Amino acid sequence: MRTAELFTFIKERHAIHTRRTQGLPKPWTHDPILQSYRFCNVYRELDTVTQWIAKNWREPHAHEQHVWFPMVVARLVNWPDTLQELDYPDPWNSKNFQEILNSRKASSQKVFTGAYMIPAGHEGVSKAMFLAANVLQPMWVKRDYIYSASDSLVNFQSRLVEFNGLGSFLAGQVVCDTKYTRVLEFAPDWWTFAVEGPGSKRGLNRVMDRPILKGWKKGEWLETLTKLKATIDPLILEAKMPPLHAQDLQNCLCEFDKYERVRLGEGRPRNLYAGGVEL
Repeated sequence: MRTAELFTFIKERHAIHTRRTQGLPKPWTHDPILQSYRFCNVYRELDTVTQWIAKNWREPHAHEQHVWFPMVVARLVNWPDTLQELDYPDPWNSKNFQEILNSRKASSQKVFTGAYMIPAGHEGVSKAMFLAANVLQPMWVKRDYIYSASDSLVNFQSRLVEFNGLGSFLAGQVVCDTKYTRVLEFAPDWWTFAVEGPGSKRGLNRVMDRPILKGWKKGEWLETLTKLKATIDPLILEAKMPPLHAQDLQNCLCEFDKYERVRLGEGRPRNLYAGGVEL
């Protein structure tokens, strides 16, 4: 098991964030891959879009029963400029949602990010209309039904995926936002819940010295992640870093897979990062 290599990556990626936020001069790292390409933070809460969502939507409404619904809207769009125009979407206004998104698209402004696979409409139906009518409106109508599953993260995620348009991984991201609110803050699986994505499946394969594309049986990935977390946690504590919840570790595995692809010449991340010396 390549725990030491994974932890080295985690520790150095977080050190870059610390050095940058402390205002230290470049280079923030001497690792050429981390200097050159953009990787998500070790802690999801430190990422730029997550911080915008938390500051502007989540924290001011953290005590509200249906704060989870704006978290769905936030992750379907995932672009702060668009979210700023929308304003906090409770109560839900389907017409306003469509008008703003379609207006931004018509004026060649960015509407969505490419961070997640978001369902689109059929031919002749705008993405905004599809999301409003087929994804968000049904969830708003059934909002009390969805909230009733908030006794645990796994049950809440399962309830979300009953609705068209939210796959397992994206629903897990909504759960990760919502667990910092009154809806899920006391859930018994707050630290242990995680949902695998393609990157974290490959990343865990790499750490476990399995073939990179080998599949995982139902429940096997999470069981293995839990064991890995038990070996990583003491290293995190020794390094005096904040503790990782399982969803953070899932994210780290995805980023580790990106790192290894570059190191092994298998591919390159699409986004560059200016972490080296200023020219």
